[in-house]
Parts: sequence; structure tokens; C-alpha cells
Amino acid sequence: MTYQIISERQAPTYKIGCPADAYKAFARYARAKTERFIVASLNGAHEIIRIRIVTVGLVSRCLVAPREVFVGPITDMASCIVVSHNHPSGHHETVSDEDITLSNRLRDAGELLNIPLLDHIITSRNGFTSLVERGLLTRSASV
Repeated sequence: MTYQIISERQAPTYKIGCPADAYKAFARYARAKTERFIVASLNGAHEIIRIRIVTVGLVSRCLVAPREVFVGPITDMASCIVVSHNHPSGHHETVSDEDITLSNRLRDAGELLNIPLLDHIITSRNGFTSLVERGLLTRSASV
């Protein structure tokens, strides 16, 4: 006897259309006491396929490498990604040179893999900052 799956239960789709939408998707991690670096895999309609915690760091630092960020989205067959990390201090508006450098490395890696980086969102218990909105990250030409 064989069984056939007639339907699969799925969570409702959530679309990322702007940085505020991305913040809503990442908000649950904003109050964490240590830094967490998170990636959201998106389909071609910019709907979330999956959100993964890439790494958990210390109070003020989180080590991240492009290979850890992109392994999940590659498996998900993602069309693009949005990344985020939290600032436990509550100062989401503070963007470090390391944040900008990492974002640019991820953008470049995404271009190579044809999985563009749409934005890097820094969250805290007090709100969020979009590196794209602040002009600190330019989107890939393929977006």
C-alpha cells in the first residue's frame, strides 16, 4: 500500500516589501541579550521561505562568514535574502564599519551566487535601521 500526500499544511506567506516588513519578520530576535545574525530566504515574490539564525555571538560581537549565511538560502533555492542582526545595547542606529564591510561582502557573494542581498536590518528593543535606507549599502545590480 502506498500513500499519496494530498495537501501539505503551510504557514501563511509573509512578503517583504520594505524594511519595516523585514523588521516585523526579525522583531522576535531584537530583544535577545546576545547578538544574533539571521538570514531570511525569500522566493521570487519576496515571500519568506525560511528564517535561520546563522550565528549567536556575544553581547557586542557576532562572527559571520558568507558561507554560513548562504548555505541555507542555497538549499532553499532562494531568489534573494535579507539579513539582520540585533544590538542588545538598544542602539540600533549605531552602524559600525564592520557592519558595512560585512554587508558589502555578502552583497558581492550574493551577486556571484545569483542570490542578491536586498538589505541588512539592524534591530534593537527600540526599533530598527536599514542599511539600504541609510545609503550605507547599495543593492545588487540584479535586484
